[in-house]
Amino acid sequence: MNRKFTTAGVILTAGMLLAACGSDDSTTGSEGSSEGAAGSDLNLLEEGKFTTASSGLYKPFNYEEGGNLTGFDIEIGNAIAEEMGLEPNPVTTPWETIIQGLTTNRFDAILGSMAITEEREEQVAFSDPYYYSGGVIFVREGNTEIQSEEDLEGATIGVVGQSTYDTAAQKYTDDIQYYNSDVVALQDLTVEGRLDAVITADVVGFEAQNAGLEIEMVGDPLWIEQAAVAVRPEDEELLAAINEALAAIIEDGTYTEISEKWFGRDLLDVDLEGIEILN
Repeated sequence: MNRKFTTAGVILTAGMLLAACGSDDSTTGSEGSSEGAAGSDLNLLEEGKFTTASSGLYKPFNYEEGGNLTGFDIEIGNAIAEEMGLEPNPVTTPWETIIQGLTTNRFDAILGSMAITEEREEQVAFSDPYYYSGGVIFVREGNTEIQSEEDLEGATIGVVGQSTYDTAAQKYTDDIQYYNSDVVALQDLTVEGRLDAVITADVVGFEAQNAGLEIEMVGDPLWIEQAAVAVRPEDEELLAAINEALAAIIEDGTYTEISEKWFGRDLLDVDLEGIEILN
């Protein structure tokens, strides 16, 4: 269910969601079959490596550039792995089947802007949040018909399937167009007659604006989400190690340095007082 902010003036500059998908059914990256790392039995896919999955299609959080994975998620994952004394091993896999990939032991964790929801908590265990995000509405620049969420009734909305944005769109309309990338949906938004709106993360939309797309955000953020690392429920030691490493990189300033690099601010530095969180 979508929830509005109840405190005015809170501006979120993080992306969601739960909200990007892959382009095929195979996981790319190295895989292994052994357990244990850095002297502890963390039930890892490959000894000495921390293999994390994302869609690789969610710029600026996780995407490919020059044949390499990069982005905020990737650098946070690298920092967590190094803090645990492990080699980071980020891979890509389709978003639609990313939880299935985790539960069938294709990688150690999902570190790709996955939001905590009650439905997902039935299948995976989540770490402490590593950033907060707000789901927002984007329209073509100059659009005057959609100025708030109330105007989405019956509209043609573009979203990534199996994302929290998909769930949000279903509240307003049956006319939903599905994409495997938020960026592609935003690109289609600029083509007259294709889409009336796109629901995605604020930062993702702002990144597209900076790249020259003629789109604009309308209304207030629809909700706030907590992005976290997901592991198999039985991997309690790994989850504890991830939380400890995350706390360490926050404490020593590594987290802020990475966040400032990508967004110009600390994505955990959000005043949550009076704000309801999507779960």
